[in-house]
Amino acid sequence: MNKILESIRERRSVRHFTNEPVPEEKVEKILEAARWAPSGKNNQPWKFLVVREENKKSEIANCTHYSKTVNRAKVLIVVYLDNEKVYDRTKDIQSVGACCQNIWLATHALGLGAVWNGEILNHKKCVEKILETPESLELMAIFCIGNPAENPTSERIPLEDLLIENSNR
Repeated sequence: MNKILESIRERRSVRHFTNEPVPEEKVEKILEAARWAPSGKNNQPWKFLVVREENKKSEIANCTHYSKTVNRAKVLIVVYLDNEKVYDRTKDIQSVGACCQNIWLATHALGLGAVWNGEILNHKKCVEKILETPESLELMAIFCIGNPAENPTSERIPLEDLLIENSNR
């Protein structure tokens, strides 16, 4: 099977990590993959913040119901939408989604585990205050990353259940 298709099928959300550190080189490779995501007019409307410092991670963990996962992670990658670059909000948010997919796939390809903490978006103001986020940046995602201490499995809805029937085709 094609390596990209294989990675898409194998990647899982990992919430438990070992105490082993994540090398800076791997974080740079993840961010490099993220910046190559497609975007309308190639405006690349994203910004990243890498958080490794334990006290800062602990403060961020207090902003989510998934605090244990945030605290267990060795690295957080915070993804923002740069509203100063936005030309079409929907397309730009979709571009940030593609950027996030690249983060996930690169993390998996490098033998690391990650989970996309979406619930924390309910507490954007809390995170933005802790990270002293400029007003032009809007929190889109926080990835909790580390060396996996688990090998989770997942099921998918059958493809035929996802297809919309259209009698006018």
